[in-house]
Amino acid sequence: MKKKLTLTLLFLSTLVYCQKQIDPTPEDITQAKSLKVVYPDDDVVLINSNDYIEFDINKDNQQVIVNHKVDQNLMNISSRADIQTYDMYNSESNVEYFIIKYRNDKEAPFSPKYESYTSNDLFHNDTKVVYTNLDFPVQGYQYALSSKKKYEDIKYFTSIYFPDDYPILNRTITFVVPDWLELELKEMNFDGFDIEKTEVYDEKNKTRTISFTVSNLDAHYDDKMAPGPSFIYPHILVLAKSFTYKKESHTLFKNTKDLYAWYKSLVDDMTDEPFQFQGKVSELTSNTSSDEEKIKNIYYWVQDNIRYIAFEDGIAGFKPDDSQNVYNKRYGDCKGMANLIKQMLILAGFDARLTWIGTNHIAYDYSTPSLSVDNHMICTVIKDGKKIFLDGTEKYNPFGEYAERIQGKQALIENGDDYILEQIPVATSADNQSHFIYNAKIENDEIVGDAHITYKGESKASFLYNYNNLMTNKKGEALNFYLNNGDHNIIVADINPSDFNDRENDLNLDYHLILKNTISSFDGTIYLDLDKDREFATYNLEDRKTDLVFNFKKHLESEINLEIPEGYTIEHLPEAIDEENEDFKIHLSYNLNNNILEYKKLFIIKNAKIKKATFEHWNKTIERLKSTYNEQLILTLSK
Repeated sequence: MKKKLTLTLLFLSTLVYCQKQIDPTPEDITQAKSLKVVYPDDDVVLINSNDYIEFDINKDNQQVIVNHKVDQNLMNISSRADIQTYDMYNSESNVEYFIIKYRNDKEAPFSPKYESYTSNDLFHNDTKVVYTNLDFPVQGYQYALSSKKKYEDIKYFTSIYFPDDYPILNRTITFVVPDWLELELKEMNFDGFDIEKTEVYDEKNKTRTISFTVSNLDAHYDDKMAPGPSFIYPHILVLAKSFTYKKESHTLFKNTKDLYAWYKSLVDDMTDEPFQFQGKVSELTSNTSSDEEKIKNIYYWVQDNIRYIAFEDGIAGFKPDDSQNVYNKRYGDCKGMANLIKQMLILAGFDARLTWIGTNHIAYDYSTPSLSVDNHMICTVIKDGKKIFLDGTEKYNPFGEYAERIQGKQALIENGDDYILEQIPVATSADNQSHFIYNAKIENDEIVGDAHITYKGESKASFLYNYNNLMTNKKGEALNFYLNNGDHNIIVADINPSDFNDRENDLNLDYHLILKNTISSFDGTIYLDLDKDREFATYNLEDRKTDLVFNFKKHLESEINLEIPEGYTIEHLPEAIDEENEDFKIHLSYNLNNNILEYKKLFIIKNAKIKKATFEHWNKTIERLKSTYNEQLILTLSK
């Protein structure tokens, strides 16, 4: 009995000792409390984060390998925390280990899970994720994460970013670059961050060790409608230009020509069989009166009949699918759709080319030879010396109009062994105008009248996209729901739309409109709330960290003409608003013209963004706007 008791006490003593080795120290708790003051919205902080990147050569295929090691110390700064830590990889990379340890360097019993990554945005992809769930039982508790990822080909290791999902007290990114590798580390968005760079040459091993160190980094911003990460976060572009193996030099991506040559090698490896859709091309181009009509018929057929599905799977993330596959399956990604348009146009006798492009989510152009420079593909048709761009993924864009996401972006057009660089034309906000006119009067304490809306450009495409994606088979109900914004106090009837299938012309909607619960009447006085839309009232940007980016340039115009009941007068009209700068124009005014109250609004977002530099002006304008929205109009009966 005594022996058993001794063993029990020994076990408990050992358990207590081990627990002390992993529990936070008083210093840890003090640090966690002070960090919670600095980062009140975060539960976990990275005390240290160290990246160590080395390079090697695969002697079998003579490709440059990247070994990327990460060591992190994570501390809980809340009373407790539960998080998921992870890393992503794919067919071009592999996570060789992913280990969690306690503060005492003993391995914690967390088994990492390796799974395929699924996304609503992707039909099929080869992305995988390794992850584990960490629970921090008390404030100041720590774990250490060690992982290693191996890239089989350096061209897929394009960049490394400094911020993380959590704030970082200290981060160091170290590259060990051998002499046989020509590598440029391009510093992006370093301004405003105290990033120190050191470089040491090792004569014995013939390597350069380049380290970047930064302290007190905030976590990734939580802003919606933000610019792409490459615009806002400090990061390093890894530009692998060439390497030498057995005294023979191998070119990677020294310049745009090298990047294009690699893209072209993928295209040359395709096996298109356009004869499979020769009949469809003949059908689309017969009985046409012009070449432009032939091009439109082919372009619109692809838009209408080929379903766009994002697809990322190894080399297929860069190589277009064969055109006959896209045609027969009736779906494809941007590359497959672009290739189908190209092959159909060539069959019809036109000069059509594949075109690589980066959307406005990416900060770089083709002066940066990297796979990170583009994320999209379209088709270019050259007719009478003019280049016309065709994006099959933009289902509602007409011939000659381009989505905001590619406007102004540099396009890489195939041209045999050479290439052509061309900029996509840029539209103005006026090209995307939506114009609402409402002629109304007061009947039975309701505002009643006829409304008309005109949609142009991207406002039209946006309307059609949202309308067609409403979850209902009853399109009449869907249109009604769209126009009243799901508000039962807005009654829409007698809708008379123009042809929704007409890409060429503006979209027009005429309908009868009743606004309920906007009027209160007492003893000959009418209290009136005329504005149900209240555009941008919730767009206060005071706590925002990044520019506000809209999906396209806005031009919202509205006119409400309300007939004042006989015998009534308006005591007071709200003060007009007329504010403008390089980013926006906001105008609001009331005017009494005989017995018609004219209420006009104009909102222009000139370049599809509100920059941080203009936030102060914007916020003051929005506050004035909200105040005006909240002012009731008072109509009094003359005595």
